[in-house]
Amino acid sequence: QVQLVESGGGLVQAGGSLRVSCAASLRTFGNYAMGWFRQAPGKEREFVAAISRSGETTRYADSVKGRFTISRENAKNTVWLQMNSLKPEDTAVYSCAAVRSASNGVVFTIGSQYNIWGQGTQVTVSS
Repeated sequence: QVQLVESGGGLVQAGGSLRVSCAASLRTFGNYAMGWFRQAPGKEREFVAAISRSGETTRYADSVKGRFTISRENAKNTVWLQMNSLKPEDTAVYSCAAVRSASNGVVFTIGSQYNIWGQGTQVTVSS
């Protein structure tokens, strides 16, 4: 059974850093484009960052550009989201998602484009 398991969430003060991880039980992890999304209470899920299956292409939401970095290591079946200069408005449940991709350079930024989701990890930024 395909699974995505997030970890690394927690409570951090504004201005601090946190790295969340997503471990995938996908036999051919390198064939999947990955993404991070977040959902705050009372708000819709929103795109945060995406990375192509080879890692050569990344994309970020404007709200996190310059502060967050998405990366992956296919040999470890893992994708990370490094979050720096965190703000209270970054508080949300962060979920990773996967979709099989035929191209090394393609990223996906819409939630409905993904068909495998993790349960999410809570990130809380205090002011």
